[in-house]
Amino acid sequence: MMFPSNRVRVMVATRSVDFRKGHDGLASLVSSMLHKDSFTGMVFVFRSHRADRLKLLYWDGTGLVMAYKRLEDTTFTWPAIKDGVIALNHAQFEALFAGLDWRKVKAFDVRPPAAAE
Repeated sequence: MMFPSNRVRVMVATRSVDFRKGHDGLASLVSSMLHKDSFTGMVFVFRSHRADRLKLLYWDGTGLVMAYKRLEDTTFTWPAIKDGVIALNHAQFEALFAGLDWRKVKAFDVRPPAAAE
């Protein structure tokens, strides 16, 4: 998948949205429902009612980018449905986008080496 970088924050809307919405409709939901600014460079992930489709919205500095993915035989693993948004790290997002259970992905603690050889 084309993804901006590992440093981009990923925010997941926990409620399903109307999938007829396009760029402007989803940007409006980001500000009204998630209380975030859609033009900050964060990736916003939205789910369909059946949880077999998702849409991504991302501001790349020149325009809004929207991506759409549909799973054929299964559904995406989604957080409990409630109002709000949760943040995923890059590895968790990659697992979610691949249709895997992102909740099982754990980030390693990165530490500098104690001594150089």
